[in-house]
Amino acid sequence: MSMRFASLGSGSEGNALLVAAGQSHVLMDCGFGLQDTVLRLARLGVSAEQLQGIVVTHEHGDHIGGVARLARKFNLPVWLTHGTLRSQPKAFSGIAHVREINPHRPFVIGDIEITPYPVPHDAAEPVQFVFSNGMRRLGVLTDAGCSTAHIEQTLSGCDALVLECNHDEDMLMNGDYPYSLKQRVGGRFGHLNNREAAGILAGLDMSRLQHLIAAHLSRKNNTPALAVQALSAAAGCEAGWVGVATQEEGFDWREMT
Repeated sequence: MSMRFASLGSGSEGNALLVAAGQSHVLMDCGFGLQDTVLRLARLGVSAEQLQGIVVTHEHGDHIGGVARLARKFNLPVWLTHGTLRSQPKAFSGIAHVREINPHRPFVIGDIEITPYPVPHDAAEPVQFVFSNGMRRLGVLTDAGCSTAHIEQTLSGCDALVLECNHDEDMLMNGDYPYSLKQRVGGRFGHLNNREAAGILAGLDMSRLQHLIAAHLSRKNNTPALAVQALSAAAGCEAGWVGVATQEEGFDWREMT
């Protein structure tokens, strides 16, 4: 049974990642409007009716802005932590099937096993996910301020990684963000910079790695070239082997063989 994944878009203006295995399609987060989401799914050859549900990482608008509308329209179940639900009860109102997850316990949606894991981020009870079909593992880390031993243990040995490279340290600190925002983004509960992402990657078992994607890049405080340079150096691979998730296009299907 093959497993593949694609992005509808990645960045501060909206995020959604699509994972497919067997007959199952699961969406991770949805920060786009209803019509936009349907169009972005169609670009990947998938209709919203094919989705088995939505898993949510945390309550920030660029990750949940479109969740409730999509879930209500297509009667999709939504999985999220108790803290995420409690922090934004109105945002998830009217969804027929809301399922709370334990951030330390795997769960199954159709043909996909999903392992949540806690991350340091300025949200109520944020998690990220590893997706598996029993043979292949996709690790996703898109919103975290720093690494932890648990993060590195969880992501080690994956067949594919989608890894946050939010900002370049110098660009952030020398840019025009207010000081308080620079502190938040660059802090321990903010977003990973290129150097930190590369540091996490360098500490992982990469022996099975088939795909590596830089994600959640800041428009103002990073460039694709800088993110790719950092990750390719850590992975010991050609720059052209590292993919980049963009805000407009995300990235096309990647298959794990």
